[in-house]
Amino acid sequence: MSKKNLGDNLKKLAEISRWFDEREEINVEEGLKKVKEAALIIKESKSRLAEVENEFEEIKKSVEDEF
Repeated sequence: MSKKNLGDNLKKLAEISRWFDEREEINVEEGLKKVKEAALIIKESKSRLAEVENEFEEIKKSVEDEF
């Protein structure tokens, strides 16, 4: 499984948000595509955050075991 870069995901979400902000009228179909893309990015980010949390816990445990 490739590890998603959280910083890149945040940039993509900011771009999507900016896309919505810059329009007076939004094409519903295009807006739906953007919402789906954002939902996928959020899902990937939550998964990656859980992985990072587990990595931190493993490091913490290994440090605590040494002392």
